[in-house]
Amino acid sequence: MAQEREKFLRQQSCPAKFSEVEAALGKFVEEQRQFQRKIVLVTSGGTAVPLESRTVRFIDNFSIGTRGASSTEYFLQEGYAVIFLNRDRSLKPFQRHFSHQNMLDLLHLDLETNSTSVKKEYESKVSRIVQRYTKCKEQNQLLSIEFQTLGEYLTYLQACATALRPLGSNAMLYLAAAVSDFYIPKEQMPEHKIQSSDGPIQLSLQLVPKMLEPLVSEWVPEAFTVSFKLETDKDLLVPKAKQALEKYKHQMVIANVLETRKREVTLITSQFSFPINLTAEEISRGVEIEERIVQQLKLKHCEFCEKNIPQ
Repeated sequence: MAQEREKFLRQQSCPAKFSEVEAALGKFVEEQRQFQRKIVLVTSGGTAVPLESRTVRFIDNFSIGTRGASSTEYFLQEGYAVIFLNRDRSLKPFQRHFSHQNMLDLLHLDLETNSTSVKKEYESKVSRIVQRYTKCKEQNQLLSIEFQTLGEYLTYLQACATALRPLGSNAMLYLAAAVSDFYIPKEQMPEHKIQSSDGPIQLSLQLVPKMLEPLVSEWVPEAFTVSFKLETDKDLLVPKAKQALEKYKHQMVIANVLETRKREVTLITSQFSFPINLTAEEISRGVEIEERIVQQLKLKHCEFCEKNIPQ
């Protein structure tokens, strides 16, 4: 299994910006250590699986990164520094609040002075979000790294984990990205665009080696690691989450069902299961379940750090 993982990682092309990202990671982590901030790595969005070496077509999933982007804001609010490893063109912290709006519709143009301002009905919302964003930027609490393909994601994941390793238990991994389970090996991939004139195609997909095991046991073994389990069958949810905990020996699984994931989740550890359910009243007030998740994770991470103080 380990050989299979190593072979898979070796086959991935090094991202064009890898050296730049690696340097930024080292600088960011060192600065947060000086400020004695805990750091959480939040992974977010889906991973694309190329069908050709010079990629035109790829297999993707439905994830747009809602959970990762919103959770990042709440981690920042709780005083964490965040490495946000996210899919390009997925939702971003702070910007996500305007993702369904045309930004130009928020602005008023004064023709006499040729100046623009935020329309009064949006002033409160924009001001609140800009204040939080500005504070985060001034304190350099957020480092964003973008990926597109499965290979880029896993390469950057290993780099992030390696950078976080010196933090020990002060590092948290919040693995909210929707990672592809299947891929096409490089040697089986056509170099150029698949031609529809050649008729129907048959794809043979291979299983992606599970990277949670080396992440927990080798890359960043002292971190507080949280994975996600998404199912469509509610009866499978808790058993599969517990199987993952037993197999990979990490700290927590956040289990959720596809249809109810925005209002119901269960935090599962080897000792307990803690359901989080938003009430109808909370939903009507715009409360996000990620706020509740992050509040609980902060408590559990503090307990974890207290039990794992370096000797």
